[in-house]
Parts: sequence; C-alpha cells; structure tokens
Amino acid sequence: MTPPEDQRIVEEVARGVFRIRDTCDVYLIVADERLGGERTAVAIDFGSGAVLDLLGGLGVDRITDVLMTHHHRDQGQGLPLAAEHGARIHVPPVEVDLFARVEEMWAGRQLDNDYNLRQDRFSLLESVPVAGTVPEYRTADYAGVRLRPIPTPGHTIGSVSYLLERDGSRIAFTGDLIYGPGKVWSLASTQWSYTAHEGPAMTVLSCYVLQDERPDILLPSHGHVMRDPDAALGLLAERMQYHVDSKRWHPWDLKDRLRNPYVEITEHLLMNRSSLATCYVLLSENGEALQIDYGYDMTTGLPTGTDRAARRPWLASLPALKEQFGVTRVTAAVPTHYHDDHVAGLPLLRAVEGTEIWTPSNVAPILDDPWLHDLPCQWYEPIHSDRILPVGEPFTWNEYTIAVHDQPGHTLFQVAYEVFVDGVTVLFTGDQQENLGIPGQRHEILNYQYRNRFRIRDYRASAELYRRVAPGLLLSGHWEPRTVDEGYLDYLRYAGEDLIEMHEALLPLDELDLGADGVFLRLCPYRSTASPGSVVTFTATVRNPHRARAEARLVPVLPAGWEPLQQETLLQLHPAEERTVQIEARVGDERCRRARVSVDLTIGDLRLGQHAEALVDVL
Repeated sequence: MTPPEDQRIVEEVARGVFRIRDTCDVYLIVADERLGGERTAVAIDFGSGAVLDLLGGLGVDRITDVLMTHHHRDQGQGLPLAAEHGARIHVPPVEVDLFARVEEMWAGRQLDNDYNLRQDRFSLLESVPVAGTVPEYRTADYAGVRLRPIPTPGHTIGSVSYLLERDGSRIAFTGDLIYGPGKVWSLASTQWSYTAHEGPAMTVLSCYVLQDERPDILLPSHGHVMRDPDAALGLLAERMQYHVDSKRWHPWDLKDRLRNPYVEITEHLLMNRSSLATCYVLLSENGEALQIDYGYDMTTGLPTGTDRAARRPWLASLPALKEQFGVTRVTAAVPTHYHDDHVAGLPLLRAVEGTEIWTPSNVAPILDDPWLHDLPCQWYEPIHSDRILPVGEPFTWNEYTIAVHDQPGHTLFQVAYEVFVDGVTVLFTGDQQENLGIPGQRHEILNYQYRNRFRIRDYRASAELYRRVAPGLLLSGHWEPRTVDEGYLDYLRYAGEDLIEMHEALLPLDELDLGADGVFLRLCPYRSTASPGSVVTFTATVRNPHRARAEARLVPVLPAGWEPLQQETLLQLHPAEERTVQIEARVGDERCRRARVSVDLTIGDLRLGQHAEALVDVL
C-alpha cells in the first residue's frame, strides 16, 4: 500500500501502473514477474527522480529501465539519479544527441540573430549515459515489460509514445502530445520555425496516428488521464487543424494527407505527395512494392536547424500504401542519390519492414561513410547497402527490368532509373532539374550545386542520356511529373549547352582548368577520429589545371604538437592529370574536437596555399 503522505502524488491508474506527480507525471510500470527474486519496474520519463523515494511504498525493489518520451528537462532532469540507481536509459532515436552529447548543443547552438524557435535549450544541462534508442514501431521487452514505441511528433520533433498491453487494455503513454481532450500542455513548443507551423501540423497527424492504434487509456506527461482516447484525440486534431489553417493562406486537409498520401501516375506507379523529396512506389502483380527514394515521409515542412534532433524520419504513409493498394511487403528501396531528403527513412524502413536497400555503385560509398567526403546534405549515420547496383547495368525486380544510368549534375553521385511500366518508359531523375509539369509555364531551372561536385558539362551529358532513353515521363524529386516530347528534349540540350557557355564566359577557363568549383586538392577522410600519439593517414587527390606538365608540391600543415611523417610530397603531373597520394602524421598529445589538418599546395607557378583541410576529433 502507498503510505498516506504519498497518496496525493501517487495514483494507480491501471493494475501495476502508477502515476507519480513530479516535474512531469512519471509512470512506473511494475513487471508481472519477479526478476531474480526482485520486484522490478520500468519508468516512463523520470522528472526530478522523486520516484526513487517512493519505490519501497509501492513494493518495488528497483527500476531496471527508464524510457523517455522526449528530451525536455522537466521530463528528465533527474536522469543522473536514474543512472546512479543502475537503471538503463533509453531515448527516442531522433533526440539521442540531446541526451548522450548535449554539451555539443550547448557549445554550438546559435544564440545571436536566432530564428530557431525549437525548444532544444530546454534539454538536460549535462549528458547522461544512454543504453540505447527505442525501436520505433517494434515491441521490445524491458525486464519483463513489453512496450511498443511509435513516433508522435508535435511537442518536439522526435517525441514518441509508448503502448502497453495490460489486462486486455491498451495503454498509451503520450508524453506531451496531449494534455486533455482537445488541449496541449504547450503551444509554444510546437512552433519549431519562425512564422511556420510544422509542429502544430505534425500534432494533428500524430493524433490520427495514435487514434489508429486504438488505445483504451491515454496517460500524458502533464494533464489528465483520458479514458475516451478517440474523442480526446479527435478533438485535439480538430482544434489544432484550426490553429494550422489560421496561419495559412489556404486550408490544409491534414487528415486527407495522412489517409490518401499516394497519387496514381499509372496503374502500377505511385507518387507519395506527402514526402519532402517526392518518393515513388513501383507495384508488382504479386503484391510487393519497390520504393524509389525514401527520405522524410509525411512531412509538414523542414524545421529550422540541421542538427539530428531537427530531422524526423517515420513511416506514416505505409498503412495507406498497404490498405489502398494491396501491398504486402516493400521488398526493396533504391535511392537516386545520397541526400538526406532522399534516404533518411531508409534505415527505419529496413528495420521495421525488412526492406532491403539496393544502392547504385557510385552512391553506396557515400552512404557507407558520411565522414569520407566534404559533401552537403548527408545523413548523420552510415546507411549500409544490402545490394550494390552496378552503374550502367540493368537489374531485375519481379517482372520489371530497371536500368541504372550515371547522371551527374545535381551531384556527382547520382543516377537515373529507367523502367517500362504500364506502356510508358519512365525515367526517375532525382533532383537533376525542375520539372514543372506544365510545358511553357516558365523556363525550368537546372538544379546544379557546386559543393555537390557539379561539373560544367554534366547537363550536356544528361540531355544526351534523355535523348537516348526517350522517356515518355520524367519523375523528379521535388516537382510534378513531366511528360516528354521532342521540344522538351531540345530545350534540355539547349540548357546544357547554355550552362557550359555561361561558365566559360565567367571563369578564366582559357587560362586554367578551374573546373566548376575551383578545387584542385581534396583530403579524405574529411572527418575522422584518432587517439593521442596515433598515426593518421589521409588520401590527397590533386589535379593539374595547367595545359602543360607541372610539378605539384604538397606540404602538410598540422596542429601544434603534431608531427608530419613526410615534410613534403612532389608529384609530376601531366595536363589535367589527377593523382592520389598518402599523407601521414603523428597526432599530438592534446585531446580536442575538430583539429584542423591542411595541405599547402603549389602546382607549377600556381601558388594556392592551404587549399584543403580535414578535421580530426582526438579522443
């Protein structure tokens, strides 16, 4: 029995499920079976840690695990006490850095001229040991307590809710998604970007997602126990939809967006209209599906910030895909290129659905090691491939034969996929160029970005590719489907030639082969870790921009206390020749983050100075 003095802060809301009033409501779930003779429990959120003083009165010997719904400090300021108690701490995958490495946020968070309205500064003051991230969409056992975490973004981008089955009831621990019927604990926390409404819109979607789980009880972090979840969530979705529409020029039917995210292009080809970068689904007669790109599904916008906690992959469109189109399994997914808005959801899709990731041979090394090159728009962790697709060779998936074409331009590491479906040759072009879908509306823009390794003649090559393939339809990453005729092919050829002429007019290419980006030396890996006193090795790739043979001189520039293993490297290069060489250095004794290594470069009479850099974390 709970001692009388504790009854005002402890309430048993279901058998063996206790609500403890603290800086947030902490829920203690007592395991049905003893563990090694002990009565153990799992905590949902932890507040200030006051629950630890109540265990004896609840007949609990210890807490084995703490599962966090989100990163806010009122949810977890007592987590150091949980760690001291011996409990394992599990956190939402999107927000892991705000628990395990929160010092990086405090050290690097922009404060001046700040337009980032996310409440990431309502995080812990210091990091805590994290045992792992919770497996979204999948049931996991925590010392005899089985819970299924599902993404419910809104209050924060990475928020999750937990579902517990007990005595025939489904209990949802909802964090701060909902306070009570039709109400939230904080509207301010849902405003992630200046003047924008991504968070309120995500709250609407999350209410419908949670409704679909058919919970019998909602247990929020702040607010009231709700025993009519369908009505409570429905009212909040309705009210929050009104809030969203109040900040838009036109109403936005978010329920329809969730229920009907796919548009039929042809009978066996779908477009996901809810994803940030448009992804596509190829349907097989046997009920299987092939995903072309899969980044941020069911998005309501791109929140301010580029840190890990600002990006939310989830699988919200998959129920509609299965229910409306009879898909039994998404067997494989193929990315057109490596950018996060095209690949962020792939690891979760594989983990939950068993989908294999089939990656073109020119894209796979980038996904394998996001620290290898200095490239923009990369995902935070490696995404390893289940199958490598050789560029230039077709592959077969069920009844389809799909060609993989090299397609540099938007980025050097990109392909176009060609497939014949429902009587039409379709070419998936990634982000190569705008496809407005309405011929003659205005001129379409070539989407080249210099840091993506764009080369001046890339769009000439892609125009030639399109003419060879002669597709009936071009499908891109951010624009409407584009029907193709001779006039459009002529336009793309003109645009590619015009792009070359523009660069030749603007750059002194008649004197030096500067390339599009003016880079003559790159160091790989661009980012790495090392221990004090160890030897680090970099691959330097140098290119001769002269029209004649020239000597390249490479001199390492190292942090204080580091020692080069070669004082300089001399290379004799033919015109336009590109060559790689190894540069080694012994790391100094000082531990630091992002130690800068550079190379001072001279090629012939062209003195370029400290032309390239690489970053090393000395741990």
